[in-house]
Amino acid sequence: MLLKNLTLPGSETGLINIGIRGDRITNNFSKDIEIDFNDAIAFPGLINSHDHLEFNLFPKLGNMIYEDYVEWGDDIHLNNREVIELVRKVPYELRFRWGLYKNLLCGITTVAHHGNGIIFNIKGMPGIINNYNYLHSVRLEKRWTIKLNLSLNNYPFVIHVGEGTNNKSSDEINKLLKWNLTERKIIAVHGIVLDKELCKKFTALVWCPASNLFLYNRTVDVSDLKNGINILFGTDSALSSDWNIWNHLRLARRLGYLNDLELYESITEKGADVWGVNSRGSLVENSMADIVITKRLYDNSWDSFYNTDPKDILLILKDGRIVFLDKEFEDKCHIINRNDFDLIGINNNNKYVIKGIRVLLERIKEYLPDYEFPFNVISG
Repeated sequence: MLLKNLTLPGSETGLINIGIRGDRITNNFSKDIEIDFNDAIAFPGLINSHDHLEFNLFPKLGNMIYEDYVEWGDDIHLNNREVIELVRKVPYELRFRWGLYKNLLCGITTVAHHGNGIIFNIKGMPGIINNYNYLHSVRLEKRWTIKLNLSLNNYPFVIHVGEGTNNKSSDEINKLLKWNLTERKIIAVHGIVLDKELCKKFTALVWCPASNLFLYNRTVDVSDLKNGINILFGTDSALSSDWNIWNHLRLARRLGYLNDLELYESITEKGADVWGVNSRGSLVENSMADIVITKRLYDNSWDSFYNTDPKDILLILKDGRIVFLDKEFEDKCHIINRNDFDLIGINNNNKYVIKGIRVLLERIKEYLPDYEFPFNVISG
């Protein structure tokens, strides 16, 4: 496969071509399929470093500005009980699968699912990072000190930490570090009250600004931390944030804590490095062919990248396989077997998506008939 006439975000080198053989990017490519994109933007499939895949059918739930995640959890279970119980009637597997599709439609090809339930790995869908040890948080995880110190593997621990604005949120950071007796690697999620010195004791921080601002009206100023810790980017689930990662990225860009390149690396190369999936996250020779191509909306390639939305995505490859394609290119090139795809509309833009989303929507509607998905299924 050869993808022609593409621009990389932030690049001034002009148009490039990307060759693919099997599941890898290569200069020794096959010309069985050629697609000319006429100056579109190409980048690695995004790496979402924090999501709870089974929670993405929930609406955003919050009734005030909270001091920490415990207060939030207590409040919504008291005041939004009916909504929570309604969504939980949808079988876990269906909710999990929708979480995968939610990510895929945005150009995410790898996701760090933070949970300890069953994982459904599905060919062609975003790869799920599971080479880590799960802890929820210091205050809600039972026997966390034992789990942290007596684990038999060397994977890092992923834990919500410093998720709030009160003293309890600061205290739990100190408590976690104090009881990390075996000096395990820890990837912190949220870290709203994490400071420059303590951040150096963590392997990475997953920054989720949209979720933080919705719940706590505050997020960590990663400009103060970025020289001491790897900053990754996460969406969190629909319980506390928008389904569309591009809205998150635009918010992060407006905050100005990371420059365009740093923010881009937090969802590509740095994510791949920290999570140990180094064959992804870049478009260099022999990398896995996880590739997203979008319309070029602006002359400035960074402006074009950060103003992308799912409707603007033209192609997604996962492991060298087409899993998402704008109908315009299928009409021109006839490069997919339509029986392997469902046709959906996103803001009046028709897209072929790897088969399964139509049936998934129908099954979810059996439980939530009024649920509004961010797309519509097109017949035929």
